[in-house]
Amino acid sequence: MQRQIEDLFDNKPEKYTPDHFALFARFKAALNAGEIRAAEPDASQLSGWRVNGWVKKGILLGFRIGSIVDMSLDPHRQPFFDKSTYPVRHFTPSDEVRIVPGGSSIRDGCFIGKGVTCMPPMYINAGAYVSDGSMVDSHALIGSCAQIGRNCHISAASQIGGVLEPVGALPVIVEDDVLIGGNCGVYEGTVVKKRAVLGTGTILNRSTPVYDLVRGEVYRATDDQPLVVPEGAVVVAGSRAVTSGPGKDWGISIYTPVIVKYRDEKTGARIQLEDLLR
Repeated sequence: MQRQIEDLFDNKPEKYTPDHFALFARFKAALNAGEIRAAEPDASQLSGWRVNGWVKKGILLGFRIGSIVDMSLDPHRQPFFDKSTYPVRHFTPSDEVRIVPGGSSIRDGCFIGKGVTCMPPMYINAGAYVSDGSMVDSHALIGSCAQIGRNCHISAASQIGGVLEPVGALPVIVEDDVLIGGNCGVYEGTVVKKRAVLGTGTILNRSTPVYDLVRGEVYRATDDQPLVVPEGAVVVAGSRAVTSGPGKDWGISIYTPVIVKYRDEKTGARIQLEDLLR
């Protein structure tokens, strides 16, 4: 399948045939089943993850070959016009996924593990991977190709950014047992390692370093490596003073995420965020 997807993506035929659509349907079924994914663990990489660029090509291919069609249940009361290749994903009770009614949407072409709870309204985009036992809370977004581990809690209004292009770029990674507080944002291929906690309002991206008050380290993304939040870190929204120019004179501080402590072995995977921050 990999070679076929890459050939079709790279060669851009003038007309797509039924065989091409059948290939994409098999590809999308493999995404839904978790048999292939946009990124996967790789101990040989500094970040612990590697990109499967051909999978991202396949996801992009779906947008290229699809046409805009009317998928509305009622085009007047609830219009729904999208690419024919990306309807909402179909579930049955045997999938053991809770989708609480109230305006949520899960696009076809993503893996949703058993025991995942989706609280309304939330959105999961194509290419995402959400592993067993995780919760996606109200108004939360899981972007294209984002990877969410087991037993994570993505709290209300948090944004897990998608990284679909370029195809070689690592998507956002949230590993197992991570707790992400409300109104957080994780973007630009950031990797949040196991058992980490993000306090309410924490923003992580490539341009903002993370200051570790416990270990005396500063973590930054580089040209070839993402920002990586260490395992078990408890990160909160902080600030650092501007030390020169008018900013210093005016007493201005700028936002920065700060690691204030680390979870210990006695800390349960589902402990409340406020207990961790005491």
